[in-house]
Amino acid sequence: MTAATHSSLFPQVPASADAVLDGLDPEQREVATALHGPVCVLAGAGTGKTRAITHRIAYGVRAGILPPASVLAVTFTNRAAGEMRGRLRQLGAGGVQARTFHSAALRQLQYFWPKAIGGELPRLLERKIQLVAEAAARCRIRLDRNELRDVTSEIEWSKVTQTVPADYAAAAAKALRDIPRDPSEISQIYGLYEQLKRDRAVIDFEDVLLLTVGILQDRHDIADQIRRQYQHFVVDEYQDVSPLQQRLLDLWLGDRESLCVVGDASQTIYSFTGATPDHLLNFRTRHPSATVVKLVRDYRSTPQVVHLANGLLSQARGRAAEHRLELISQRDPGPEPGYTEYADEPAEAEGTAHRIRDLIAAGVPAGEIAVLYRINAQSEVYEQALADAGVPYQLRGAERFFERQEVREAGIALRGAARAGGNDPLLDDAEDLPSQVRAVLSTKGWTSEPPSGSGAVRDRWESLAALVRLAEDFARVKPEATLADLVAELDERAAAQHAPTVQGVTLASLHAAKGLEWDAVFLVGLTEGMMPITHAKTDEQVEEERRLLYVGVTRARLHLSLSWALSRAPGGRASRRPTRFLNGLRPGSAAPGSRGAGGAGGVERGSRRKRRGPVLCRVCGKTLTDAGEMKLMRCEDCPSDMDEGLYERLREWRSDQAKQLGQPAYCVFTDKTLMAIAEAVPGDEGELSMIAGVGARKLDRFGVDVLAICAGQDVENESEEP
Repeated sequence: MTAATHSSLFPQVPASADAVLDGLDPEQREVATALHGPVCVLAGAGTGKTRAITHRIAYGVRAGILPPASVLAVTFTNRAAGEMRGRLRQLGAGGVQARTFHSAALRQLQYFWPKAIGGELPRLLERKIQLVAEAAARCRIRLDRNELRDVTSEIEWSKVTQTVPADYAAAAAKALRDIPRDPSEISQIYGLYEQLKRDRAVIDFEDVLLLTVGILQDRHDIADQIRRQYQHFVVDEYQDVSPLQQRLLDLWLGDRESLCVVGDASQTIYSFTGATPDHLLNFRTRHPSATVVKLVRDYRSTPQVVHLANGLLSQARGRAAEHRLELISQRDPGPEPGYTEYADEPAEAEGTAHRIRDLIAAGVPAGEIAVLYRINAQSEVYEQALADAGVPYQLRGAERFFERQEVREAGIALRGAARAGGNDPLLDDAEDLPSQVRAVLSTKGWTSEPPSGSGAVRDRWESLAALVRLAEDFARVKPEATLADLVAELDERAAAQHAPTVQGVTLASLHAAKGLEWDAVFLVGLTEGMMPITHAKTDEQVEEERRLLYVGVTRARLHLSLSWALSRAPGGRASRRPTRFLNGLRPGSAAPGSRGAGGAGGVERGSRRKRRGPVLCRVCGKTLTDAGEMKLMRCEDCPSDMDEGLYERLREWRSDQAKQLGQPAYCVFTDKTLMAIAEAVPGDEGELSMIAGVGARKLDRFGVDVLAICAGQDVENESEEP
């Protein structure tokens, strides 16, 4: 998500090994030149750790010290591995393997299985949840959807911690796991799940690591072959390794110490999956001769953001906190973080959307803004609020960009046009590379203006628009480039999973935001019970929640907004409190341990709509809490009494308004708002204003027309002046 200039999008490969070191700060340079023996890099958020380790690898390769094929760099996500491959390619070290633990293990397993076991490798189970459901059914244990997901997570945790079914109950109790069912039931389901896999000759994601470890332990000849292949190892995000991944790494290494690890104990946020910072914190004990380098110069965030991040960790407790890094911002000062309190969640979402719209109007690209929340269930109300405000957004990240159907189809079309050259009639009127790309992609759904709405059609358009922008950047840097050159660039990017940025505000959970950064970040829903989450009971679990908030804060480069709502629904009791993690940090709050909290002075009050009572379903009278149901003012399951004719007239009017304004239709009103109007058939401004999605601005702008249409009157749409 990092913004990039055109020169950094397509940089020149450094001319020499020494040139690889240009631009590194003293600590990064120390990392890059430490090519022998064990190396431990303690790198704070935004300190350029990926830059340091990729330049280390590239410097070693370009200096002739590290043969490219002998280096294996491992990390935890396809996106991170793709970014690393992309950077290495740009530094002239494209032959280095950069993979996730699982992809590296799977490749070795596929290669050595016939020799070690015989026959073909069992089929990899893409989704284990269906088999877990079958195992539970055979055990006569009924699981609802949430329990099924949680039991599946327990099985995954058991496998990465190398816990067999018979030992699950004791291991879960020792680890203080917050388990969804009786441990004996989970143990029973786990055991039958493993049996079903054996019966059907399939393996799951965790088996890839377990089987690779088993083969390397039992077959010394195969282990020696892998060790001859890979002489040097680099592990990114080392605070997130599980015991099973550490065991695999030990087997890859053998008795050698040519290992460089990079991590930050303060960013350990995946312990529920089996990750532990202990391997990072114990590195000096295991490797007494290790070179240790600390990276604390923060190039990402302003001093104001860094001050808050440091303040969060200053209150932390536990072993990870003892090794915290005090960041030092290298950027010019920026605005102070903003703190806003809202009456209810819909008001918080609406206020956030309006602030985002203002940022975009001020010149901040939509793709450089993110809304981050604790759990995915919080996203819906923000999706609706952004749509109401006419702001494009995206829910998915860029790591699978090249796997999207529309991107694959676009690649095929561009490749065909490049082969046809001047014989393709599509390109007859295209004078330069960007216009050629636009012409080709217009056959796949790209248009000069984005479609209205925010569903699959908009997602497809955003993907194609990202390719158009990439072509424009490519042509700007390489004016003589041809369509064939661009296709070659796309192929290299696809191989490296080096995706272009898709424009649109990012909606993501705090866990999913790890490793990303934006110019502006909105941290929302920061209340007790959500941050820390209710099921965080132990001190250790609460501290992980603090680290999760720290990760969220450090995603912001310049603008940072933190907000919370006093109640869930409009009219609800204002019983919520802002998260304890901000005590002593947000204006007007008391530091932890002091007597009494101060008032909320300095905390902005969100623009509040007229206080309403609880929103009740118009059909059955039930209190509504879901954002979509509150907009319709009825339960989704209750029958609709919508006036279909009125709805269609409203849609036609909306279409005309959107054309006049030159905006997508949803900027006028969303489909759900029109449905709510067609169901309620308001007779005056007071009734219309009670419909969610009809704020004061839209009431003033469109209220007269909407009420006239509801009254059965014709509305004349005035044409825009030429």
